[in-house]
Amino acid sequence: MPAIVPKRKAPGVDFCGVGEYYYIVRSDLGCYMRSTNFNEGKDLNVYSLHPSCQGGEHYLAYQDDLFYIIKGGAYRRVSNMNMDTAAVVYNLHPNCQGGDHYLSAFGHFYIVFQSKGVYRKVTNMNTDSDAVEYSLHPSCRDGLYYWGIKGHYYFVKPHDEWGIQYYQTTNFHENMDAVTYSFHPDVVNFLPGGLAITQGSAFGTWEAIKTISNDSNTPITWNKKITRKVGYAKEKMSSIEHNWSVSISASKQSGALTEAIAKTSTPSLLNTAGKASTRRRRTGARPPTWKSLSA
Repeated sequence: MPAIVPKRKAPGVDFCGVGEYYYIVRSDLGCYMRSTNFNEGKDLNVYSLHPSCQGGEHYLAYQDDLFYIIKGGAYRRVSNMNMDTAAVVYNLHPNCQGGDHYLSAFGHFYIVFQSKGVYRKVTNMNTDSDAVEYSLHPSCRDGLYYWGIKGHYYFVKPHDEWGIQYYQTTNFHENMDAVTYSFHPDVVNFLPGGLAITQGSAFGTWEAIKTISNDSNTPITWNKKITRKVGYAKEKMSSIEHNWSVSISASKQSGALTEAIAKTSTPSLLNTAGKASTRRRRTGARPPTWKSLSA
């Protein structure tokens, strides 16, 4: 079943939120999406991510309209990820390092240590001030991505029979005021793995290229250069940006963003795209030889 790629397998991808806005950061694509409602797909705007704000391991936003980009043992604080405005870099306190997810809500910062089933709450990630640790409620432990706004926590739930959904609560420890929402398809399209959910999985076909028989007792050697083809249906995919307001660099305009998303949705194929392999067989009678055409 197609599913959203979890954060641990999608470097540079994260969620955050501040005020009335929710963000999906795609550092791997050099851009981010902003929305006022993931469930209804409202006000979907895509902006370029400033080069100095790219390559982050975690992204979160604080209630004072500041964004935090965590990389290694430090974090960069900016007021605008598109322009890198008012940038300041701080060290991340050792007790706040190594988290699986980072978010901010209720005037605090939260570091989720998912494998341990706990989260750490602090008022300052540089000094580890007012630190308290809590266990994660069983219902809040399996999130693919975590983020927060001033009065709520959120996490993306694993794909199930109801599709891709996100979970809202006011307490990760007691699981209070829990509500589940579905993602609008236009939002799903922006997520790593989302196109497989909305457009269908990638597929491959096999095509015979040559059949050889050898009726003699002497082995023969036959070489054939096999090229794997990887691509997508441009006509079908071009519509996914129609409900987005895209304000990014020229390199990602006119469908190039769609192409980039489509490519990152099939990393296993792209690792071999454009690379030719040579196959050699030494045998008597030969079965047909085939080549793969992946779309």
